[in-house]
Amino acid sequence: MRLFGLIGYPLGHSFSQQYFSEKFMREGITDAQYELFPIPVIGDLEQVLREQPALCGLNVTIPYKELVLPYLHELDETARAVGAVNCIRIRDGRLTGFNTDVYGFEQSLRNSLGPVVPSSQALILGTGGASKAVAFVLRKMGIGYRFVSRKIDAESGWLNYDDLRELNWSEYHLVVNTTPLGTYPKTDGCPDLPFEKLSAQHLVFDLVYNPPQTVLLRHASEQNARVQNGLEMLQLQAEKAWDIWQQ
Repeated sequence: MRLFGLIGYPLGHSFSQQYFSEKFMREGITDAQYELFPIPVIGDLEQVLREQPALCGLNVTIPYKELVLPYLHELDETARAVGAVNCIRIRDGRLTGFNTDVYGFEQSLRNSLGPVVPSSQALILGTGGASKAVAFVLRKMGIGYRFVSRKIDAESGWLNYDDLRELNWSEYHLVVNTTPLGTYPKTDGCPDLPFEKLSAQHLVFDLVYNPPQTVLLRHASEQNARVQNGLEMLQLQAEKAWDIWQQ
């Protein structure tokens, strides 16, 4: 029996086990199993690997997409360029890191935008591992962006949330939330945006997929902004991970 799974902490919000279990049943895959491995610290990955010799692949979620890098033997080209990993292939004791968030986000964003790529810039909420994949895709698509963080760091060039109230929002038609705010079970969380500045000209993309409509997306919809949650991205990146594990 081949074993696959997810590492991160906490994992109560994750749909991955259900997704892959249903995939295996639907497609008649009888030699594979998917489990959750909640690890409070990244060093616990070594224990998981020792205790689970049947592991063939892992997904990686918050907060370890960057912290996992020192534990890997190799990175594929995209993961190296992004600087974050959300997929690990395990073969003959060697761990190779990939970033399927890039594929999932790009395809879902293109589906949401349609044939026209906005000439204005994007705001990326958050500066963690997922934000790196988003920035990589936006550069590829020729969309400028700025990071927004709760941290105040003058040297980084990041905006903080207070800055957003003075921002010219006509120059930023895409907002991407890469933070976990609003994720189950803390569904009341929401990035501190001046929602009154949103309009039908804006697309708000929330990488959170549980719940399907976050507080962020609800407030954005109330301003007639177009919205997209992270479920399609999750499904796309999961299928890409499965392809990688079969290689």
